[in-house]
Amino acid sequence: MTLDKGKVVYQIYPKSYKDTTGNGIGDLRGIIEKIPYLAKLGVDMVWLNPFYPSPQRDNGYDISDYMAVDPLFGDMADFEEMVRVGQEHKIDFMLDMVLNHCSTEHEWFQKALAGDKYYQDFFFIQDQPTDWQSKFGGSAWAPFGNTGKYYLHLFDETQADLNWRNPNVRKELFKVVNFWRDKGVKGFRFDVINLIGKDEVLVDCPENEGKPAYTDKPIVHDYLRMMNQATFGADDSFMTVGEMSSTTMENCVLYSSPDRQELSMTFNFHHLKVDYKDGQKWTLAPFDFEELKSLYHSWCKEMSDKDGWSALFWNNHDQPRALNRFVDIQNFRKEGATMLAASIHLSRGTPYIYMGEEIGMVDPDYDSMADYVDVESINAYQMLSNRNSCGTPYIYMGEEIGMIDQTMILWLIMWMSNRSMLIRCSWRKGRVRKKPSRLFRLSRVIIHEFPCSGMLRKMQDLQ
Repeated sequence: MTLDKGKVVYQIYPKSYKDTTGNGIGDLRGIIEKIPYLAKLGVDMVWLNPFYPSPQRDNGYDISDYMAVDPLFGDMADFEEMVRVGQEHKIDFMLDMVLNHCSTEHEWFQKALAGDKYYQDFFFIQDQPTDWQSKFGGSAWAPFGNTGKYYLHLFDETQADLNWRNPNVRKELFKVVNFWRDKGVKGFRFDVINLIGKDEVLVDCPENEGKPAYTDKPIVHDYLRMMNQATFGADDSFMTVGEMSSTTMENCVLYSSPDRQELSMTFNFHHLKVDYKDGQKWTLAPFDFEELKSLYHSWCKEMSDKDGWSALFWNNHDQPRALNRFVDIQNFRKEGATMLAASIHLSRGTPYIYMGEEIGMVDPDYDSMADYVDVESINAYQMLSNRNSCGTPYIYMGEEIGMIDQTMILWLIMWMSNRSMLIRCSWRKGRVRKKPSRLFRLSRVIIHEFPCSGMLRKMQDLQ
């Protein structure tokens, strides 16, 4: 794989992007309408969170059909038009592949539940559960119907883990990847892909809630090479990124080293745990600046020096916004947003921008747990931070900005009470109107002129 290290990726959470139907939920046609804006911003690729059919228990990461578009977001014709329009503006699309688990409403699990032995081997079903804990709280096992057995779910109980040791599972999942490649997709983001290497027999692991028993197992590298060879590996221009849960730098170098033919780059989250008290996610403590600086710099430098490659980011759909976490937004909002933008665009790695980051969006200020629409946040509702913060509807930029009707019922409450917001908003005839902020204009300059290693190449040319 030959990775273009000068590209910039922009993440869109479709559910919270532009709504063209008035139902309060973003859709594919809304993305089509905003492609000229994205081209003006200067991004090269758009990563879309899942838009496949789903019960939406985990906001689309519980997929019930991998090869279709959820009517909530449009249809396949909309998707194909979106890819075509993107290509006309020199923008490619990266899709989220959730291949560690599927929804319990997927036909594979339903057939397994009905007693089909072939499909039962698609999952991890045991007579006795292990002591592993779900990442969403509680046991990682749930009763498998009325059989007296249990199935594994590292996340929500409606997300059954898939058994990658079964070659039939791998065959089906590789079909999914190739299906979307044939639709013109030029990149994939693989969700928690370093968790797919589970052993044949799953046993207790009292250490760290069981994570060492299933995280970064050596066989993951074999599976990734198999997938590379069977799907995207033949296309040198293809971009892939793996989301790595509780990973190590050593493994991320291996996952992303070009000569190993696995992935183009990896996400890690170590720099975003510097405000966890005692390493626990659902806590809040003042962030450790020295640790943040050290982790961020060391991962960028050492990954690059060892022939690996990092996906650089401050925000995504799973994280509270970095402006709220690392910046005094009451006094230094513009300066902080500019600093965070410069740090990912001028470092060694591929920058990923989360929608709204380019205009300085911040977290909502909810009054009640009833406002949250997120299974992990609800399960841990004693938390002090949450995943829904980055899922609030996006405030659009461009000539026709806003399109947010005051009477519209949004799927997730949007917070606009902070008058210091970088965009100036005023309600007029049911629309939000504003002029592009200085931060937006600066973001365009950074993305157009200095995309990651492109800036480094320019500096080297001057030496």
